[in-house]
Amino acid sequence: MGSLLMKKKSQKVKLFVTFNLFFILYSQNSIIRTVDAKSKVHIVYMGEKHHHDPEVVTCLHHDMLASVVGSKEAATDAMVYSYKHGFSGFAAKFTESQVKKIADYPGVIRVIPNQFHSLQTTRSWDYLGLSPNSPNNLLNDTNLGDGIIIGLLDTGIWPESEVFHDEDLGPIPSQWKGQCVSGQQFNASTACNNKLIGAKYYIDGFLAENQQPFNTTDSPDFMSPRDVVGHGTHTSTIAGGSFVYNASYKGIGLGIVRGGAPRARLAMYKVCWNVPRGQCSNADLLKAFDDAIDDGVDVISVSLGTQLPLFSEVDDRDAISIGSFHAVTKGIPVVCGTANEGPSAYTVENTAPWILTVAASTIDRSFPTYITLGNNLTILGQALFAGTEVDFTGLVYPENPGLIPSLAGVCEALLLNNTPVAGNVVLCFTSVARRTPVALAVSSVKAAGGVGVIVAKSPGDVLGPCSSDFPCIEVDYELGTQILLYIRSTSSPVVKLNPSMTLVGKPVSTKVAAFSSRGPNSISPAILKPDIAAPGVSILAASAPFDPYMNGGFALHSGTSMATPHVSGIVALLKALHSSWSPAAIRSAIVTTAWRTDPFGEPIFAEGSPQKLADPFDYGGGIVNPNKAADPGLVYDLGVNDYILYLCAVGYNNSEISKLVGNSTCSSTKPSVLDVNLPSITVPNLRENITLTRSVTNVGPVNSTYKARISPPWGISVAVSPETLVFNSNIETISFTVEVSTIHEVNTGYYFGSLAWTDEWGHVVTIPISVRTLIIRYYADGN
Repeated sequence: MGSLLMKKKSQKVKLFVTFNLFFILYSQNSIIRTVDAKSKVHIVYMGEKHHHDPEVVTCLHHDMLASVVGSKEAATDAMVYSYKHGFSGFAAKFTESQVKKIADYPGVIRVIPNQFHSLQTTRSWDYLGLSPNSPNNLLNDTNLGDGIIIGLLDTGIWPESEVFHDEDLGPIPSQWKGQCVSGQQFNASTACNNKLIGAKYYIDGFLAENQQPFNTTDSPDFMSPRDVVGHGTHTSTIAGGSFVYNASYKGIGLGIVRGGAPRARLAMYKVCWNVPRGQCSNADLLKAFDDAIDDGVDVISVSLGTQLPLFSEVDDRDAISIGSFHAVTKGIPVVCGTANEGPSAYTVENTAPWILTVAASTIDRSFPTYITLGNNLTILGQALFAGTEVDFTGLVYPENPGLIPSLAGVCEALLLNNTPVAGNVVLCFTSVARRTPVALAVSSVKAAGGVGVIVAKSPGDVLGPCSSDFPCIEVDYELGTQILLYIRSTSSPVVKLNPSMTLVGKPVSTKVAAFSSRGPNSISPAILKPDIAAPGVSILAASAPFDPYMNGGFALHSGTSMATPHVSGIVALLKALHSSWSPAAIRSAIVTTAWRTDPFGEPIFAEGSPQKLADPFDYGGGIVNPNKAADPGLVYDLGVNDYILYLCAVGYNNSEISKLVGNSTCSSTKPSVLDVNLPSITVPNLRENITLTRSVTNVGPVNSTYKARISPPWGISVAVSPETLVFNSNIETISFTVEVSTIHEVNTGYYFGSLAWTDEWGHVVTIPISVRTLIIRYYADGN
């Protein structure tokens, strides 16, 4: 099994990584003193501190500032903030001439103007409507998730990260029965606190089966809960990390880092080890599930996956399905990712109907990077480039003589023999979706003495920084062609590359990430997967020092691994608000209230070639909307008997089902999988009219009346009976039937629609409908 973190350029993990953090002033007006009407706040970033005494570091900062502004008194007035603990730097007011002067001082890495005007998170939680500054939202209604315990099965945790501080947290919740276990470089008495209340590691199964070198110089690990690769630290931060102000990756994505439930408690179960693809033994996974259930966690977050083709839900080789079944039947929701094999269909993993399966979406944030050509045309590429500006220098595109000159300019196979690369920026093109061509191009260009790479490619893949802050900027084919036309139009093309900026809000649109695995469900097509989508692209969170992409304790990572803990944090808040709700009720609340447009009302697209409007196989119910999920009105609930019905319906025999539920016997009449009470309707093989059943339970106002609103898929007839549902103190649950028929006379693809129940209180309870007509069943249409 492997993690669901999107892998960037393959790179050996170094044993020691310098801690660097670029902070930007966010709101310190109370201590800013006026120095000069033309002065503006800038941050002087100096990297790792060179003295352990913070007072000495502050004195050095004041002396530097005094030498620039003219006196110690002026420096006192100009100084805004001295960063003196985990790194070295300071924020102060400078004139333009003073900025240029301080930038040339020894030890100064970068000087950046203050660009943040108000307190905000590193974006994803504000984007989802969970700002701590809003008095009326799910976050504040639940006291930020206080008292809830989130268990994570992952690569371990770096307990020294400041996101795991327990300031202002009360005692450990009384239901907690778990442990914090010491091990190599992990002292339980100091590593755990009232935030990180549990940490264990599971390695026996891994050691018994591992055939690869383990704990090597290039790939170290610790026989303890300590994280090496940073994956578990990153996911823990997203789910339940405490507030950390002024966090960024080298100044990019600046703001407040925190988890979805920042007052929830965390328990780490280290089940994955630092070998290629992050091996996680089934035996270890099952033991971790077993312990987590007994320890008293409230939700389990699993950013792990398996390989395609999938094992059945009752196969012993799918430990996630089996372990999560036992957790869910004991009232503990389990949240997993879809995997990172998109945008191809049938690639979704973790498809069992008791799992809450999460796809990855973008947020309204991007990292535009100015590319200025010698003809004064400015193009906005995308990058995570935090290095220094590349002033106007030569711009080249490799072209060889011959019938196919463009072959030399393919990013993953650059031919540079006939191209003057040294000191120049190189443009290349690739049709490969993943990150590999970017890494290969950078390697080739750096080796030849180049100073930057512009990669023209299909939009939609994950961004990543290139080693040593080497400029690697991505553009789409259209913009890449414009750059190429400029190169061919002049004898001496030149270009200037600026460091990346952070752009938040409009006009940045929301999309389902290209890497996010897609439905339909290859095990049981009538079970819609994914269930929901959540932010999973360029998410800033804490990481471990061994992470080559970590800077100052934080890293920007992408993957359904990052989307999963977003939903886990929301589930924690919902558990705090509705402690009696079952895992299925929580899943239903999340699915039926999701955004089907982005928070600004714009359509959601799914990345791929080409982009298209997103559908339920891309994002399930839509983008998670936590505040609406807190008050869904109705829920589609499921219990153990419903899951047994599902297992019988899809054809598992009694002995297979007994692996999960003990002695159980399917009835002589085979039930229909279409009747599993999911918050979705998926009909994969419609030929003749079918009728299916659903039940909804009222969790809103006692006296409520709901009316059906149907948006049928194209060419499909959908009829609901009854069309009105009336709830009162005596009637909490009502069943209804849905009749589905088709007008199509040929095999079709899937068409999509929805069924919504609306009441007088403003609830809109929407489930997606996905229908495929199959006149000939079990027919592989290769046309």
